[in-house]
Amino acid sequence: MKHQLEFYFDCSSPWTYLAFERVQLLAAEFGVNIAWKPILVGGIFNAVNPGVEFFKSMARRPQRKTDYMVKDLADWAALTNVEIHFPPAGHPVNSVRAMRACIVLEPHGKLVSFARATFRAYFGRQELISEDAVLSRLCEEVEVDPEWLFEQIELPGVKAALRANVDEAIARGAFGSPTMYLNGSDMYFGQDRLPLLREKLRVSASIQSQA
Repeated sequence: MKHQLEFYFDCSSPWTYLAFERVQLLAAEFGVNIAWKPILVGGIFNAVNPGVEFFKSMARRPQRKTDYMVKDLADWAALTNVEIHFPPAGHPVNSVRAMRACIVLEPHGKLVSFARATFRAYFGRQELISEDAVLSRLCEEVEVDPEWLFEQIELPGVKAALRANVDEAIARGAFGSPTMYLNGSDMYFGQDRLPLLREKLRVSASIQSQA
């Protein structure tokens, strides 16, 4: 059986950056197809945590929890050889235009390269991915015409597609980024659940090889 993995993601999340790189290796190892699903994590958070605004909740995180999060991210970044500065300048950033861009670029085969460039710009170079100047440079990195992209991300259909992904994730039980679904219903949340996903795929592969 060919496995399908849906990957709901927002480029403003450092944990998602870690998962984004690692899940591609996992998919290649087991021959898994990835369906990329750009979302806005703030939109999900606000919907499933009524009365708690996403950006305000980020600012009100207890200091000791923030201190540990910084240390934890640094440990994972070192393990996976990914450069992450946290919190980057301007965090949390409004990623809506970048995520719409991912929607636009997916059918052109540019989603992965653009998302990777976006993650690196924000968490590596601490550039504000909400700014057109930054997005223009990212377009140049992945050989996309920025003027064309800026026109596309303002189209009603693109805006609706991003909202639909958010609504779909919420309806399926998601509460953050990254959220992954294996074969439609088997949910995994967070980059630290990838070992569990890998074990599920390993067992499935073993069963198929004995059949």
